[in-house]
Amino acid sequence: MSEDTIRLVSIGRILRRRWRLLTVVAVAGALVGLGASVLVFPPKYTATASILLPGQWEERELLTEVDVATSSSVVDRVADSLDWKGVTGSDLRDSVAAKAADGNIIKLTGTAETPKRAQQLADRLAKQFVSFAAQISGGSTDADAATGTEALRKKVVETNRRITDLANAADPGQSVESVQARTALEKLRTSLEEAMTKLDQADPANDKAGMVVMGPAARPTSEAPPTRTQLVVGGALLFLLAAVIGHLVGARSNRRPRTGPEIAAVLGGPLLGTVDVPAERHPSRPEARGARARIRAFLGVDTRWDTPAPQPSGDEAGRRIRYRRVCTHLRDQLPGPRRLLVVVPDGDDIARRAAEQLVTEAQGDMALRLVEVSVDRPTVPDRGPESGALIVLSAGSRTAEELADIAEACADGRHDVVGTVVADRVQARHDRSTGRPPDQATPALAVRGHATGGSV
Repeated sequence: MSEDTIRLVSIGRILRRRWRLLTVVAVAGALVGLGASVLVFPPKYTATASILLPGQWEERELLTEVDVATSSSVVDRVADSLDWKGVTGSDLRDSVAAKAADGNIIKLTGTAETPKRAQQLADRLAKQFVSFAAQISGGSTDADAATGTEALRKKVVETNRRITDLANAADPGQSVESVQARTALEKLRTSLEEAMTKLDQADPANDKAGMVVMGPAARPTSEAPPTRTQLVVGGALLFLLAAVIGHLVGARSNRRPRTGPEIAAVLGGPLLGTVDVPAERHPSRPEARGARARIRAFLGVDTRWDTPAPQPSGDEAGRRIRYRRVCTHLRDQLPGPRRLLVVVPDGDDIARRAAEQLVTEAQGDMALRLVEVSVDRPTVPDRGPESGALIVLSAGSRTAEELADIAEACADGRHDVVGTVVADRVQARHDRSTGRPPDQATPALAVRGHATGGSV
C-alpha cells in the first residue's frame, strides 16, 4: 500500500472492514454538527423585498443603488425605525444585503432569529432605502421640498403675468423707446419660459419615475443556510471523509516489514518457513476479554484493514505439511537438546495459533515453550534449559522498531534467535478428513503463559 497509488479498491476495503468504526465516526461528526447548529450557527431566517426602478438605468447606476441600500446611512435609519432593544445600525450591517437582479430590480434581504423579525427588517430596509434615494436624487417627498418647488412655479407664473400687463400698458406708438421696451419684455418672457422648461426637464419624475416597493416581504417558512440538517449531514460527511483519508495516509506511510525475508532480517534469525492459519469467523480469546479489547474487536481495529483478503488454502493435511517442514528445519539446526522458547508478540492471535500448532506438530522430539511478550516492553525469561528462541509472528503486524525490541529482549535473556516463522491468515476449506493428528502420537511439551522475570 505504501508504494501503490490509491485505488477505489482500497477505499472499498476500508468501507468493508472498518464500517463499524466509520459509522461511529460519522455519528460523532453528526453530533458535532448538531452542537455547532445550536452554539455557533443558531437558526436564522431570511426575508426578501424587491424594489423596482422604472426607466432606463445603466449597470453602474444599479450597482451604486445597491451600495446605497446597505450604506450606514440607510441601515442606521432602519435601526431607529425598528427600535429593537439593544440593536444598533452596526449590529444590523451584517444582517442586511442587496443585489441587482434582471429588469431593474434590486432585491433587499434581511436576516434575523425569527421569521417575523426577518420580515420586518426587509420591509423597513426597503422603505428607508426608497426614502433616502429619493432625497439624495432631488425627488424627495419631504413637505418642505415639495412646497419650495411649487412656490417657485407660482412665482414664475406671476412674473409672466406681470410682464404681460406691462406690455399692454406700454405706449402703443411706434417710437423707438416703446419698441425697445416691448422687445425687452418679450425677451424676459422667453427667458422665463426657457427656465420653466429646464425646471420641468430637471424633475426626476419626468425622466425616471420614483422607486417602487413591490409589495411587502414574504414571511420565511424555512431556515436560512446553513440549516441544522445541513450542519448535521455536513459534520457526518466531513468526519467520515477525514477517517477515510486518515486510513489511506496511515497505510501509505506504513513501513512495516511484510515479507518473510524482511522480517527475518530485522530479527536477525533465518526464515524457517511460512505457515497458514485458517481465519476464524468469530475469533475468541480468553485473555482478551477486557472492555478495551472488546471495543477494539467490535470496531474492527484489532486487525489491519490494508492486508489482502485471506487466500483460499488447501485442506488441513496440506497446512500441516508446512508446520512439519518448519519442525524439520529446526531439528536440522539444533544438535540437541532440542529445547526452544517460542516467542509470540502479545495480541497477535494469528501468530499465537500458529505457535500452538507448531507445538502440536513437534511430535515429542522437541520441547517447545510458548511465551507471549508485550510489544511495548518486551520481556523474555532468562535462559534455562532452552537452547534458543523461535519467533513466530504474522506478516505486517509489527513495525521494524518493535521487532528490533523483541530481538533485543531475547538477547538480554541470553537467547539466540534460531529462526523466524511467519504466519499467514488463509481462508480454510471445511474439510475434516484429515483434521486431527493420530491418537498414538506423542504430545510435545508445551508450557504456555506470559513472560515473567528476566531482563527487559
